[in-house]
Amino acid sequence: MRLVRNVGVGLLAGALGTAAMDLVLYGRYRRSGGKSGIWRWEFASDVTSWENASAPGQLGRKALQLATGHEPPPEWARATTNIMHWATGVGWGGQYGAVASLTSIHPWVRRVTLAPVAWLSGYVVLPLAKVYKPIWAYDARTLRDDLSAHIVYGAVVSAVFAALTKEERYAVPAGTARAS
Repeated sequence: MRLVRNVGVGLLAGALGTAAMDLVLYGRYRRSGGKSGIWRWEFASDVTSWENASAPGQLGRKALQLATGHEPPPEWARATTNIMHWATGVGWGGQYGAVASLTSIHPWVRRVTLAPVAWLSGYVVLPLAKVYKPIWAYDARTLRDDLSAHIVYGAVVSAVFAALTKEERYAVPAGTARAS
């Protein structure tokens, strides 16, 4: 039951982390001159074809093409972009909860590694799928901005997870006496 509970809490934490990360990214978008409102931006209202779908949306396109055996229609680009984006954030949260079920001896390791692992995975998976450039093709500012948004994601996921599971700051292995 602990695994199911932790995965469920992790999924919720992942959704909240995704929303927090998106608020950071939306703020940057607006400061750089973006005009779309939050809901229009968040749900990719400007994605009208595969050509302007995000890298996760392009990965979803490839998955749909593999599953159906033909090119998905351009009308699916927006929904696919949204589904892939949210599924990725929520999915990382679920994985976080599953890992928490495997070990609780050093939760701080899980907390500090979520953001960089999620960030780096995009620079591995997406270039392998040929929908993103390799990490060395990006300038330092782009990588920093992307990592900082992922740090917000990781901080929110781990904080929400800790609060909802009442996870202690420093867990003590089972059977070990706690000093008062």
